[in-house]
Amino acid sequence: MKTWRAAAEDIAALLAARHGDPFAVLGPHRTRTGWLLRALLPGAERAELLTAEGAVALTRRDPAGFFEARLHGDPPAPGYRLRAANAAAAWEEIDPYAFAGVLGPLDDHLLVEGTHRRLYERLGAHALHHQGVDGVNFAVWAPNAQAVSVVGDFNFWDARRHPMRKRIDSGLWEIFLPGIGEGAAYKFRIRGQDGHDLPLKADPYGFGAELRPATASVVARTDGFAWTDAAWLRARAGLDTRRAPISAYEVHPGSWRHGPAGGFPDWDMLADTLLPYAAGLGFTHLELLPITEHPLDASWGYQPVGLFAPTARFGPPAGFARFMDRAHAAGLGVILDWVPAHFPTDAHGLGRFDGTPLYECADPRRGMHMDWGTAIYDYGRREVSAYLIASALYWLDRFHVDALRVDAVASMLYLDYSRKPGEWLPNPDGSNDNRDAVGFLQRMNEAVYTEHPGTFTVAEESTSWAGVTLPPHAGGLGFGLKWNMGWMHDTLDYMEKQPVHRPWHHDRITFGLLYAHAENFVLPLSHDEVVHGKHSILGRMPGDDWQRFANLRAYYGLMWGYPGKKLLFMGQEFGQEREWDSAGELDWHLLEQGRHRGVQSLIGDLNRLYRRLPALHARDCEPDGFRWLVVDDTAQSVFAWLRLAPDADPVVCIVNFTPVPRATYRVGLPRAGRWVEVLNSDATIYGGSGLGNAGSVMAEAVGAHGQPASAELLLPPLAALWLVPA
Repeated sequence: MKTWRAAAEDIAALLAARHGDPFAVLGPHRTRTGWLLRALLPGAERAELLTAEGAVALTRRDPAGFFEARLHGDPPAPGYRLRAANAAAAWEEIDPYAFAGVLGPLDDHLLVEGTHRRLYERLGAHALHHQGVDGVNFAVWAPNAQAVSVVGDFNFWDARRHPMRKRIDSGLWEIFLPGIGEGAAYKFRIRGQDGHDLPLKADPYGFGAELRPATASVVARTDGFAWTDAAWLRARAGLDTRRAPISAYEVHPGSWRHGPAGGFPDWDMLADTLLPYAAGLGFTHLELLPITEHPLDASWGYQPVGLFAPTARFGPPAGFARFMDRAHAAGLGVILDWVPAHFPTDAHGLGRFDGTPLYECADPRRGMHMDWGTAIYDYGRREVSAYLIASALYWLDRFHVDALRVDAVASMLYLDYSRKPGEWLPNPDGSNDNRDAVGFLQRMNEAVYTEHPGTFTVAEESTSWAGVTLPPHAGGLGFGLKWNMGWMHDTLDYMEKQPVHRPWHHDRITFGLLYAHAENFVLPLSHDEVVHGKHSILGRMPGDDWQRFANLRAYYGLMWGYPGKKLLFMGQEFGQEREWDSAGELDWHLLEQGRHRGVQSLIGDLNRLYRRLPALHARDCEPDGFRWLVVDDTAQSVFAWLRLAPDADPVVCIVNFTPVPRATYRVGLPRAGRWVEVLNSDATIYGGSGLGNAGSVMAEAVGAHGQPASAELLLPPLAALWLVPA
């Protein structure tokens, strides 16, 4: 007759943490001759089951700590305790192998199908009440692993103690561990197909993380915050991004201001300082460089290892939730930089997660970024696509984030991105478009806009890929907005020229209008433009000190008057002199100087006018919102244009990009009468010379530039003027 005792090979496999089905051995089991109980208690010399009737001794089958016993009657319900002891200590624990699984067949099906939009509700570490007991359920996808254990500070990082059960249909592994909760640090010990143990892996779905250089995941809840922003969310749901004023202040939280001891600020400090600062300058949104967990500070967050964990640098997830709630109370939306384009190959991350190329493409011609030394996701694998889409939705769902700016989209779209001939793998027809990535981006955008109306997505896409902001049903990628990199490069190139040379580069300003409405654009002066020897934006301006500041103010006047949403990287709002240093903080002492305060005042006024005047934003994305007035005055480097919107006063924008005042300069206007000079970047309050038109001009019924009226203006040197009808 078959013995009820555990097979020796099962015991050996459990003690080596290589058993593929631990629940088939451990815990209570019914046999033809009654119930039995088995437990693995490393370090124990004695063990017993505690019941209401008393203690039942367990027999030690192996000195390493394997115990078993036959039971008289039925076993106690899940939640029973085991007491163990050795010569040095005694301890009690609840047996995790008595509990049924938390996941079900539907989870298996939806994961494999790739349609589970909220995988974060099932995978990862979840504190919950299960079968009458509080604990944490751990679940991880590792279909090619021989064995998986959860290890942590609760089990001495010992892989023998908590091996997990495998769900064969999906390759998910899970275990409910009673008696632990939030704050527990953990990783997964995975044994690959070849029988070798991998480096301990952080949780791909982990909600919290240790502060670097530690790399463990941390059990955290992100579903119980008491939000107060219901009114904001209701108003946001009706937002039409294309026709709304969007002016984003791009921030790297770690180097905006340092914390009190010179380290990282926490989210509460940032809420106390950053939020009122940005709101006071009239910005509509903050855009945060990636705050998902990342191992290397110098990556600025663009090489993340945890797409569900706010980085521990700024505190726990609850701190970020408080920050978001207070941002909305201050009238600020928040855009997160989100990175689905690649991931680092750090040992504790996603690379060869279960010993095989699981999250990344197996062929390095598609699976590695040679420039960055990072891995590329396998967008064609349904489980990977579902992981990324779940991450996108997670930030909108759990933290009420208002938008996602998707980094490095161009690197996703082209199979030959930054690759030489022979280094990339074309499609069967020889083409270079990454069709799996295209499909993923379309599904991601559809999910965001379906699940969270009023939120939006922004593409950092540096090529002329057609239809980035067209909906997927029209053949587009489905983004709401796209960074206008061409505008940025052309206009900065123009501004770097000495004014005497600008007449020969006039088209750097005008060319952008040929495609300004091909997509829904954002005009970005981003972090990428103030590092790696490029200088700050002020540092690119030519001339003496007065001219540098005047050029900068005129450039901002051009930018805020030009079609497109706005983005300005931190420090450029007050004329940061030096390049951005991600290890330092902004040079706030510069605000002791009048010209820097003047630039800051100008940015505040530009934002307020941009928000107040519909003509400056309501038709950003449609050609009927823009009309050139003066486009060909190359000799004097003067530009003038109309901004228009239905049922709104027009705005006339004029910029003189030479240091020479232009007296009696006639500009066509849509109507006769008084026009108010609502902006003059040469005003003394901004640090300018104070030249202008005494606050207003009178237009007469003399046609010019295709308009029925016109006025003679004094154009200040290196300055922008905005006029509106009185």
